[in-house]
Amino acid sequence: MSKAAFIYGETLTNPFFGEEHVLKPSRIQYTYELLECYKAFREPSSRVIPPREATSDDLLPFHTPGYTEAVKSISDGETRFDPAAYNFSPYGDNPPYPGMFEAAIAPVGASLLAAQIVADREVDAAFNASGGLHHAAPNRASGFCIFNDVVIAIKYLLGRGMRVAYIDIDAHHGDGVQNAFYSSNKVITISFHEWGKFLFPGTGDVDEIGTGDGAGYSVNIPFLPHADDETYLWVFPQLVPPLVESFKPDIVVTQLGADTHYLDPLTHLALTTDGYTELVRRMGSLSPRWLALGGGGYAEGVVPRMWTLAYGVMAGMEWPDEIPPEYQERYGIKRLRDSEKPAIDDSIKQQTHHFAEVVVKEIKERVFPLHGL
Repeated sequence: MSKAAFIYGETLTNPFFGEEHVLKPSRIQYTYELLECYKAFREPSSRVIPPREATSDDLLPFHTPGYTEAVKSISDGETRFDPAAYNFSPYGDNPPYPGMFEAAIAPVGASLLAAQIVADREVDAAFNASGGLHHAAPNRASGFCIFNDVVIAIKYLLGRGMRVAYIDIDAHHGDGVQNAFYSSNKVITISFHEWGKFLFPGTGDVDEIGTGDGAGYSVNIPFLPHADDETYLWVFPQLVPPLVESFKPDIVVTQLGADTHYLDPLTHLALTTDGYTELVRRMGSLSPRWLALGGGGYAEGVVPRMWTLAYGVMAGMEWPDEIPPEYQERYGIKRLRDSEKPAIDDSIKQQTHHFAEVVVKEIKERVFPLHGL
C-alpha cells in the first residue's frame, strides 16, 4: 500500500475568478512541479493520482439545487440569475467569470477521490492541495470559495460511517465548515485562525462552541496578529490532542492553508516553514487515516514550499533544503525552508502569547468539561 497520494491534474489549475484574481490555482501546479523535481513520486510509498470529474450531483449533499443551477448559468454567460444574490460581484472577492463552474467543481471531485482512497485504505494520507475551500455556504459564494469541497468530503466520510475530526490552520476562520456541522456530534471542528476582529470573515470567537448535540464540538482558537511559531506550538498540544483523543475519530481531515506565513500579503500572522511543518506533523500523528486539503496562501514563492513540506510529512520523506536546479532556474526559488525569521518586537510577542493563554484557559473552561476532560 502507498503511504501517501497527491491528487493532481491540469483541471485543478484553472482560475476560478480570472487570471488577475489573488487566488491563483497556479500554486497547485508549482507545488506539483516542486514535488516532481524532488522525485517525490518515484518511491513506492508515494504516488500522484489524477482527480476524478465531479458532477452537479456531487454538490447536492451541501449546496442547494438553486445555487448550483445559478452558478452554472452565470458561468455560461446567461442572465437568468442575479449574481449579487449569490454574492458574486465584479468588485468583490468573488467576481463572476466565464467557465467558473467547471473550474470551481474540479476541486470537489479531487477531494471526494482523496476521501475515498483514504476511507478504502488504499493510502494512509491523501493531499488535495486544490481543496480546502472552507468559506462557501449552501447558497452563496464567500471568501474566494464557490463550492465547499471540505463539507462535501466530510459528508461523504460520514456516509461511510466514520467519525471525523476536522482541524483547520488557515489564517481565516473555517466558518463554512463550522456552520455545516454546528449542531452535530459526529464531527469536531477545530479552527486556528487570526482573530476575526482583524481578518475576514470576522467569526470564530471562543464562545462559538456549537449548539444542541453539537455543543462542545466547535472549537475556535483565535490569535492576535504576529502570532509566531512559538505561540502556535505552545497552544496546539494543550488543546488539540486531548480533544481529538476524547472524540476518537476514524479519520482526521485537515485544511492546510499556507496564508499563516509571515510573508503572506493578505494576513498578519508570523509562522515560518519550520513552525508550519511541525504543526502538520502533529496533526498527522492524531489518526492513522488522514485527508489533507489545501486552502489559502497568497505569496507565490511561499505556498509551494509549505505544501511540499506538508506532503513530505504525509509521505515520510525529507528533502534537502537546496531547491533542485531545474526548479531554481524556472522560478528563482533557492531554498525549501525559510532561512530567516520575522522580526517581532518583544512587547508584541508578549501580547500575542498572553492572548493565547487567555484563549486556552477559556476553551478549557467552556469546552473541555463537555468532553469529560
